[in-house]
Amino acid sequence: MERIGVSGAALIDIDGVLTVDWQPLPGTVAAMERLRAAGLPLALVTNTTSRTRARIAAKLAGAGFPIGEDDILTAPSLTAAYLREHYPGARCALLNSGDVREDLAGVTLVDVGEGARGDVDVVVVGGAGDAFSYAALNAAFRHLQRGARLIAMHRNLYWRTSEGFDLDTGAFLPGLERAARVEAEVTGKPAEAFYTTALAHLGAVASETLMVGDDIETDVLAAQRFGITGVLVRTGKYLPETHRSATGTPDHVLDSFADLPALLGQ
Repeated sequence: MERIGVSGAALIDIDGVLTVDWQPLPGTVAAMERLRAAGLPLALVTNTTSRTRARIAAKLAGAGFPIGEDDILTAPSLTAAYLREHYPGARCALLNSGDVREDLAGVTLVDVGEGARGDVDVVVVGGAGDAFSYAALNAAFRHLQRGARLIAMHRNLYWRTSEGFDLDTGAFLPGLERAARVEAEVTGKPAEAFYTTALAHLGAVASETLMVGDDIETDVLAAQRFGITGVLVRTGKYLPETHRSATGTPDHVLDSFADLPALLGQ
């Protein structure tokens, strides 16, 4: 395996890279321990919208990963920062499967179906799941028709579970955009703001940082467009056909996150 010299930092996706259904993939805990022992600054960057940063940290630590809450950056936490900066004081109708309100501090939230006529400024769309009923999607559509802005935490099409792939927000968001004739502002990966914030969190520069992910477009090629070294792993949502049809070529491809220390020469 070719070794690379990355002296800056590592950005690491969680779901499909370190875990599937929050169960560690083979060798990932040991690999994370090696990176920690080598002193490599790192952050776990995830579009997961079903758990707060604190719950994610507790789950990973319970599985043996040497990780704390400060090591984790989520789409909801970055969405909160975006809303506070660009839409201060806005009433935000939240459509999301999972309770992440703790990570949306400083944002005025209402459930998407509760907003009265004309009193919703922003529709915030998180991760798909049972909350994405017809009634909820239609309520979001009506808010958008009345002039609300549309913020999406991500556009992921699907994610891998122990039982196979499940549909995610990207399967529903284009319909809302087309029906309401609006374009969503995306705050999670692959948005530039997500990577900029992650680099600032670590005090790192793009040219000395790598991004490890299982989604070739959202994780790897998006990071490469911003000057970050992209590392694709063949776990999680990885599929050979999506690799072949991708819009670009990853800098590196590994069978698993467990192979990352060897790539870094550690």
